[in-house]
Amino acid sequence: MLADVLDSLVCPQCGESLQVDRSALRCPAGHTFDIARQGYVNFLPGNARPGTADTAAMVAARRDFLESGRYAPLTKLVADAAAGTNGLIVDAGGGTGYYLSAVLEHCPRAIGLTFDLSKYAARLAARGHSRAAAAVVDVWQPLPLRSGSAALVMNVFAPRNAAEFHRVLRPGSRLLVVTPLAGHLAELAPLGLLSVDEHKSERLRDTLDAHFEFIDMQERTTALRLTGTDIERVVSMGPSAHHVDAGLLRERIAGLPDRVTVTASFVLSTFEPRSGHIA
Repeated sequence: MLADVLDSLVCPQCGESLQVDRSALRCPAGHTFDIARQGYVNFLPGNARPGTADTAAMVAARRDFLESGRYAPLTKLVADAAAGTNGLIVDAGGGTGYYLSAVLEHCPRAIGLTFDLSKYAARLAARGHSRAAAAVVDVWQPLPLRSGSAALVMNVFAPRNAAEFHRVLRPGSRLLVVTPLAGHLAELAPLGLLSVDEHKSERLRDTLDAHFEFIDMQERTTALRLTGTDIERVVSMGPSAHHVDAGLLRERIAGLPDRVTVTASFVLSTFEPRSGHIA
């Protein structure tokens, strides 16, 4: 699928066009980015040490939890909001490409591109859908995309680079952002899960306001009946995994009932890029 998105890609260092050169992408200035055998391209500098990237274990936990269907209400919410999009859909911080794959099923005239800092996630995202490609990218840096090339940017539980999202979106496009609400997975806090700021939605609008106009928001809250395996996966797939010892987590889960009712609570916010030049 890299060939299908190649016209939209540019060198993140100089902004020039990219061409396939054997097992790499190369720009006229000679900047080169390796294409892994799994099909994704790595846009990180050679000296990059992405210490905050998801590990192989975190990515495996996310894959298994999402494929269990536990977050089906969220998946449907995102897919319905994106339905009918034509053109390039970018999933920024898209992990395994799970949500992008669901969106592409609702958008037969779209192609997808997942950006994530983790090479382990990119490996899965590169083969997640027949109309999707993947790249290892630090979303806090200039994105390797032409200005105005994207019809939609998705951002599900991931970092947000408002200026770059605005740059790559074309006029009349949208930004979909999913964030957790304060009660999200609150029952798992004793296991070491990081808490959610109750003012997160307001802060989201503030951070995007210079570049985007808020359109609407949709909240969803649902009860999940989770097994111990589910709980281990949901804790291990997010940022809490960097702070919780795996052995201690299993000990704490062993003391829980066979099934635990947990609240999943999240909000999908829709934004449109503000017109004109943004300083």
